[in-house]
Amino acid sequence: MNSILNKEPVLRAEKSLKQFNPELKVIVLEQTARTANDAATALGCKVGAIVKSLLFRAGDNFVLCLVSGDKRCSLNKLKKIIDEKDVSMANPEDVKKVTGYTIGGVSPTGHLKKIKIFIDEKLSRFSSIFAAAGHPNAVFEINFENLIALTSGEIEEITE
Repeated sequence: MNSILNKEPVLRAEKSLKQFNPELKVIVLEQTARTANDAATALGCKVGAIVKSLLFRAGDNFVLCLVSGDKRCSLNKLKKIIDEKDVSMANPEDVKKVTGYTIGGVSPTGHLKKIKIFIDEKLSRFSSIFAAAGHPNAVFEINFENLIALTSGEIEEITE
């Protein structure tokens, strides 16, 4: 179990978290948190309190959308916000190259490249939210205000 904590992506996410707030901890789950439903089951919380980190290709750039686990990211809203017609989900290779994480473990922080981040305002419904920490079995708990501060993300209406 502890071998997960020694994996490079988890260490990178944890370093970024600790630099922001030494109190933040990576939680290793017995079962996978690869999907929002899996994570909610493992943590005993509502699906909406799970942060989905979704990377989109927008023309030649990438944007990361942090979306409440019970919502879907709206491509149309995203296109309007960034004023780009060519927007699609990033492929697994791009996700790994840009964030340094694999799908299912993409953390909102500690990316390999600087990327613009949008945060779903619906995450503010919960006093505590959980996001991936670099591995499908690793998460961290944070509140909405601190997620904004940690990621320098912009709050937007990005869900349908």
